[in-house]
Amino acid sequence: MLFLNHLFEVMKKNKFSLRLVEAFQCNKEIKKSVFQANAIPINSIDEGKLWLNKQRSIEATHHCWAMRVAPYAKYDDDGEPVGKAGRPILHVIEKLNFDCILLIVSRWFGGIKLGAGGLVRAYSGVTAECLRQAKSIEYKPQVKIRLLCSFKDHLLIRTRIVEYDAQLISERFDQDVEIIFFVPLDVSQALCARLKDLTRGQILIDFPNELDIGTSNC
Repeated sequence: MLFLNHLFEVMKKNKFSLRLVEAFQCNKEIKKSVFQANAIPINSIDEGKLWLNKQRSIEATHHCWAMRVAPYAKYDDDGEPVGKAGRPILHVIEKLNFDCILLIVSRWFGGIKLGAGGLVRAYSGVTAECLRQAKSIEYKPQVKIRLLCSFKDHLLIRTRIVEYDAQLISERFDQDVEIIFFVPLDVSQALCARLKDLTRGQILIDFPNELDIGTSNC
């Protein structure tokens, strides 16, 4: 439940987020240094780490990055002054409301130092330019719910979850009925309260700490 509560705090700020349709790259030269921004859609932090390892195989002075898969976010300055590269990249990602994204800015040093303020402007600027040009789509996070109910309540529950745009994953019939489905995160609390009310509390509801980060048009 702590995981779910954290997600609801994120949702209070931005009901919908943006997700990349495809990877995108852009380049910018600033005082003889070349900055290359690579925006990559990811489904997990672990997937982001795999992409990072690939990018690090390319020779560059720095590979600074930030990734976000709400509610988690990470960043790294990769040798640049602390807080002057990775954090500005993440700040732009959050400001433009992107999620499920890894953004790597590789720098080839051109011999002219930019200073602390110049570095922040360079990394945040190339990040913003990249994200504004990249193809993106709005999406609504879907939370996974596992529900156990009696046979007599099964049809009632199936009817109600459809009304909340739920996507059925599986059903298993044993002594009870197990229903697993995805539902939009922003209506999941209301749905659970409704189902408990309709069944007089005779159901078990579990959140397996899993989000569907696929897109859905809003």
